[in-house]
Amino acid sequence: MTSPRFRFVPVMDHEIHVTEWGDPTKPALMMLHGLARTGRDFDEVAAALSDNFHVLCPDMIGRGLSSWSRNPEAEYSVEYYAGIATDVMDHYQIDCATWFGTSLGGMIGMHIASGHDADRISALVVNDISPELPSEAVDRILSYVGSLPDFITFTEGEAWLRDTYAPFGPASDVFWQRMARTSLRRRGDGNLTLHYDPRITVQFTASAHELSTWDRWGRITTPTHLLRGAKSDLLLPEAAKRMTQSGPRPGLTIFPDCGHAPNMSNPTDIAQLRRILREMLGKTTT
Repeated sequence: MTSPRFRFVPVMDHEIHVTEWGDPTKPALMMLHGLARTGRDFDEVAAALSDNFHVLCPDMIGRGLSSWSRNPEAEYSVEYYAGIATDVMDHYQIDCATWFGTSLGGMIGMHIASGHDADRISALVVNDISPELPSEAVDRILSYVGSLPDFITFTEGEAWLRDTYAPFGPASDVFWQRMARTSLRRRGDGNLTLHYDPRITVQFTASAHELSTWDRWGRITTPTHLLRGAKSDLLLPEAAKRMTQSGPRPGLTIFPDCGHAPNMSNPTDIAQLRRILREMLGKTTT
């Protein structure tokens, strides 16, 4: 695997941890993770695509090694995350990038592509999220994200992660072991917990208007492709159909062995994403 580089980028009074892959002279690919995840989820796919892209995988504020917010109700929101993402691009002097967003990362990409910074995204891949979130799925997520678990060992934490994120679909032991190493942190008492601020769930109340954004979807003109886990409860079949028939009218790819959200770590799925990007960008080199 190509080796990553790690950098802390100062933006908007925060310190953003970025995992960086590939040659900075190549076209940029921004990869944004889900609600309680980190940029390290993308190691396999980022390494593979770094042959043709400069891949940036930030940890959004409140996650991983990035700083936590002192004003969570204002800053743990899609709009604020979008500002951080474009500022990270500015730091790297990136005018325009291809965007791959899983869940929350897809919401951030849709927000940017539907607003005044739409020209910052050349192609948008939305991984298993829609402009409207089913309340039952939100309740499921809140049932485990809002209250940090407690582990004595990394083995125990890894087992919890494998079980909780089983809907990610088939993945190698290396994927799950890295998830444990990069998702767990020691507390003051020596036990382990997850590497995020539990207050990130405030976006579901303080920024509830961001959970239904079909109007913004209708404004997107960026070339777009939609990925869906066949068993997903976040991107239901009816919503996926509506997305393909409105706004940017994306193509749709369904992953049969996944729920929310396809992890994109295995070679077959990476090859499929490579083909999607080649078609979207019109390049034979991707």
